[in-house]
Amino acid sequence: MVSNPVHGLPFLPGTSFKDSTKTAFHRSQTLGYRNGYAVVRRPTVGIGGERLQVNQLSQAELDELANKAPVLTYGQPKQAPPAEFIPAHVAFDKKVLKFDAYFQEDVPMSAEEHYRIRQVNIYYYLEDDSMSVMEPVVENSGILQGKLIKRQRLTKNDRGDHYHWKDLNRGINITIYGKTFRIVDCDRFTQVFLESQGIELNPPEKMALDPYTELRKQPLRKYVTPSDFDQLKQFLTFDKQVLRFYAIWDDTDSMFGECRTYIIHYYLMDDTVEIREVHERNDGRDPFPLLMNRQRMPKILVENAKNFPQCVLEISDQEVLEWYTAKDFIVGKSLTILGRTFFIYDCDPFTRQYYKEKFGLSDLPRIDVSKKEPPPVKPELPPYNGYGLIEDSAQNCFVLIPKAPKKDVIKMLVNDNKVLRYLAALESPIPEDKDRRFVFSYFLASDMISIFEPPVRNSGIIGGKYLGRTKVVKPSSTADNPVYYGPTDFFIGAVIEVFGHRFVILDTDDYVLKYMESNAAQYSPEALLSIQNRVQRQEAPAPGLENKQTKEDPGVQELEALIDTIQKQLKDHPCKDNIREAFQTYDKEASGYVDKEMFFKVCDSLNLPIDDSLIKEVSRSCSSGLIAEALNTHSLPEATACVFCFNRNI
Repeated sequence: MVSNPVHGLPFLPGTSFKDSTKTAFHRSQTLGYRNGYAVVRRPTVGIGGERLQVNQLSQAELDELANKAPVLTYGQPKQAPPAEFIPAHVAFDKKVLKFDAYFQEDVPMSAEEHYRIRQVNIYYYLEDDSMSVMEPVVENSGILQGKLIKRQRLTKNDRGDHYHWKDLNRGINITIYGKTFRIVDCDRFTQVFLESQGIELNPPEKMALDPYTELRKQPLRKYVTPSDFDQLKQFLTFDKQVLRFYAIWDDTDSMFGECRTYIIHYYLMDDTVEIREVHERNDGRDPFPLLMNRQRMPKILVENAKNFPQCVLEISDQEVLEWYTAKDFIVGKSLTILGRTFFIYDCDPFTRQYYKEKFGLSDLPRIDVSKKEPPPVKPELPPYNGYGLIEDSAQNCFVLIPKAPKKDVIKMLVNDNKVLRYLAALESPIPEDKDRRFVFSYFLASDMISIFEPPVRNSGIIGGKYLGRTKVVKPSSTADNPVYYGPTDFFIGAVIEVFGHRFVILDTDDYVLKYMESNAAQYSPEALLSIQNRVQRQEAPAPGLENKQTKEDPGVQELEALIDTIQKQLKDHPCKDNIREAFQTYDKEASGYVDKEMFFKVCDSLNLPIDDSLIKEVSRSCSSGLIAEALNTHSLPEATACVFCFNRNI
């Protein structure tokens, strides 16, 4: 603080001096409080604590001096000073005007009320002209109540003018934020304040009440049933006595309907009915125990109560003419409960005894309600297309992913490598087919047939495999019930039709004779007789015919001599019994033939002591067609043994 004690010097640098004794340079406090009210004080000292030389008079004295006019008259009255200025926030602190009001609110989605009256309190704060709207909290109203509009200055028109306490009165409507409030009354302080300001108040009005709230305030309706009998006696007499009935609900007439079973309980102590569901294992339904909870069931309603929504309204005696009683539940009769018709077909022994003692009904037999299942519908198979086996093709109609038909494993193990061979001729009107011969191989393990045609030199027909392994259907069978050829159908003289071609059995091998001898019961007398005649012809051939065949067929005679020579060399060989089985193992197609390489391989594996000259003679005979001639002139066992080269009459 720079002071200039010497008056008359200009306030310029160099002409003023600093007072080093002054240490406080704050401004004086001009605001204070007295009895809780803020008061203004005049500053007496300046910055640095220096006493002010001016402004020692009060504001009222200064105003009086400014307005005083000099007069010469004596005794003029002194003008009264103006009242001291008090701010509004001090004058109206904690002074609030309270008005009672209400507003109406629409309720569009309710069947119990169409509108709602909500009572509120409007508070006007005089200190800053702000307003707030509060709604008293109503217990269990379900509405968010309390502060509707927080304290603020509220506009009353589009020009932005705010509400003033002069705009408020009883019996008027004010609009705040789109809601119209009806002011009906005010408190005592508000009434005194407005009247002191010269405002004429309207008479108070009655507060509107909410109809739904008043309805809830009414006492609950009490249902008093006129008692024609002693209910306490009924309770004590029939306590824990329940009639049990077994019933069904047949809903098969509707779409996806079914016949379901239920248990109906009738409680004698209070004439109530309970319906329980009967669940079965894996029935696909949720395990709800009750279809209908325990309650009294009306039987006949009054005319006005038929249209009542019974699912939500409580039915009293005023709406019911007659209730269901124990006499309405009779075995063999139907009754309708809640729109469902139940048929009672049985009851428990206690119920039968009760009806016998109470109503004299001793005959309550059980009624059979079980429905017989319809016979299963046999699936129709499409017509056979000719490809593959019928059983194999039918698997596509049974399952989505077909599997191979099941095989008889035991039969396959027992009859493994067991083959029946037959010599057959083709029955055909074509002259070239009369001399053709075929070897039928019947596999006992799988009941399949393969046909092999021995090649004949210069015949013009390519021999070899005629038919691969497959099951052959008899011509008399149908595609729905196929019957395949079995071992009993093959005998000398039998006609076998294979896919439109007819073959006549001419001869069999020796294994077939042994098989038929061990299983004679399976064959017909005709088949046994044909084999018997064949054996007799083999054992006692005609001498003239044998000489004739020998003379006319020198190739066969040469082949017979070759076979006899080989058998003499193998007479004492230790593996002579396994020779035939070894050749059959390598003959996969059961044709009776093996190639040259396989022939030498089998001979080496068995260490057969055969001269090379004999082996070359056998190979020459096979290539020169002697075996084919043997097939035409000799029986099948001889030809087969010749092809296998070692065993003739095994």
